[in-house]
Amino acid sequence: MPADSDQPQVVNDSGLPLQPVYDAGDWTAQLPAPGDYPFTRGIRREMYRSRHWTMRQYAGFGSAAESNRRYRFLLEQGQTGLSVAFDLPTQIGYDSDHVMAHGEVGKVGVAIDSLRDMEVLLQGLPLERISTSMTINATAALLLLLYQLVAEKQGCPPERITGTVQNDILKEYAARGTYIYPPQASMRLTTDLFAYCRRELPNWNTISISGYHMREAGATAAEEVAFTLADGIAYAEAAVAAGLDVDSFAPRLSFFFACHMDFFEEAAKFRAARRMWARIMKERFGARDPRSWALRFHTQTGGVTLTAQQPLNNVVRTSLEALSAVLGGTQSLHTNSYDEALGLPSQPAAELALRTQQVIAHETGVAKVVDPLGGSYYVESLTDQIEAEAHRLLADIEERGGSVAAIESGWMQRRIAESAYRFQQRIESGERVVVGVNRFAKSGDELDATEIMKIGPQHQVDQIESLRRVRAERDSARVERCLGHVEAAARSGENLLYPLKEALAGYATIGECCDRLRQVVGEYQPPDLS
Repeated sequence: MPADSDQPQVVNDSGLPLQPVYDAGDWTAQLPAPGDYPFTRGIRREMYRSRHWTMRQYAGFGSAAESNRRYRFLLEQGQTGLSVAFDLPTQIGYDSDHVMAHGEVGKVGVAIDSLRDMEVLLQGLPLERISTSMTINATAALLLLLYQLVAEKQGCPPERITGTVQNDILKEYAARGTYIYPPQASMRLTTDLFAYCRRELPNWNTISISGYHMREAGATAAEEVAFTLADGIAYAEAAVAAGLDVDSFAPRLSFFFACHMDFFEEAAKFRAARRMWARIMKERFGARDPRSWALRFHTQTGGVTLTAQQPLNNVVRTSLEALSAVLGGTQSLHTNSYDEALGLPSQPAAELALRTQQVIAHETGVAKVVDPLGGSYYVESLTDQIEAEAHRLLADIEERGGSVAAIESGWMQRRIAESAYRFQQRIESGERVVVGVNRFAKSGDELDATEIMKIGPQHQVDQIESLRRVRAERDSARVERCLGHVEAAARSGENLLYPLKEALAGYATIGECCDRLRQVVGEYQPPDLS
C-alpha cells in the first residue's frame, strides 16, 4: 500500500522507507514450514517448544579466580552456558607484563597468560555438561587449546568438549581492531583450527562469524547481514581451498548478530540471514548435508543502544531487544546489563539481565508457538526488503574481489563509518529519539546514582606476580624447544595447532607463542582511510 504523498516519509533505523499499513498486496509468497529449507521460520521444526535458546551471559573480568566466582554464580542462577570475555592484552597476544598491557590487565575481560590461568578460570566447572563460548579472535586457537587441555585434565572425552570459539578475524579488520597478523596469515590459523577440530574436537563450533561488532560500529541491518555472510563465504572458500570438504566443516559454523532497538527490523533481519545462508551453502558451495545449510546464531543485545543517562531505562531496551531476538529465532542469547554504559556489569545487574531472559522464556508465552511473526505482511515484506538490499551489497563485495579485498582496500570500513555518521546525525537533529538523551532528559542534579564496578591497579600487580611464578616453576628448556617447533611449523605450512598445544601444555605463555608467529608472518598495518 503506497504511503500518503502529503505525509513526510517515515523510515526505520536503517533508513528503509516504511508504509503506514501493510496488507496482502505487499507480500504474497508462500512460507516453508519451520525446520524446512531455506529456514525462514527457524532451523528446527519445534524451535523453543522442545528446548529454549541457550542463556549464555558474557562475563569475565580481573583475575581468573574472580571470573570463576562470577561463572559459578551465574550457573547457580540458571544460566545454561558460559560465555568468556578476555582482556585486551589476551586478545592481541601480549602477556600481562608487556609494556603494551599496562593499564589494561583484567579491565574488559579476564587476563589469561598461560595454562595456569585457564586452570583457575575453569576450576570446579562441569565442562562435560556445559557449553562454553569464548569471544576471542586473533588468539582463538591458543585459547581453545588451553580450554581443551583443562578439559583433558578433568577427564572430559574430546566428543564431550562443546562450545564455540569466535575465531572471526575478518570483522576485526573491518570494525573492531583486535588483530595481530596480516589477513592471509590469520586466515591460515582459522582454517588450521577448522581442520584440527574436525579430527580432535568433533562437537566444537569452530567459528562464530560475527556481524555484532560491525553493527555496533554503525552498520545498518542489511549491511550487518551482507558483510557477515560475505565473511562466511570467505572462510568457506579458504577452507575448501585448504582441502576440506564443505560438509566436513559447514555444520560447525555458527554466527553472531547484534539485536538493536528497531524491533521488527531486527526480527526480519534474522529471517533474511537464515534464508540467504541456506541458499549460499546449497547453491554456491554444493553442500549436501542439511546441517550445512542451517544458519545457527548467537545474539547479543545492543551495547551502543545503552545510555549512561538514566541507566535503568536500559532494562527496558534490553528486554525489547531480547524479545526481538527470540521472535527472530536465535539459538543462544546474551542480555546486556543496564550498567554497561558506565562500566563492567555489577553482579546484581548481571543477575537481572539473566532474569530478563528467564521471564521471556517462562512467563510471556512466546516460546509456546513456533515463529509467531510468520505471515505478518509487515515482517515478511521487511524480510524481503532486507534480503534484497543485502544481496545488492554482496554483489558489490564480489565485484571488489570478495570480503578480504573489500577490507584490505578499506571499502567495508568506510561503508560502516558512513552509516554510523548518518545515524548519529539523526540523533543529533532529534529525528531519532533516544529517551533520556535527546528527549525526556533529567537535569544534572537529578541523574541516577548507579554504583560502577571498577578494576583497580592491584589486579595487574597480582597477575604479573602470578606470571613470574609460572615462568620460574616451568621447564624452560622444554618451553624453548616447543616454541621452536611452533616457529618451524609457521615456516613449513603444517597445521599450527599441534605444536601450539605442545607449547601451551608446557606452560608457554600466550605472548611467547604469538611472538614466535610475529617473527614469521609480521603484524598487520591497516590502510589509511582518510
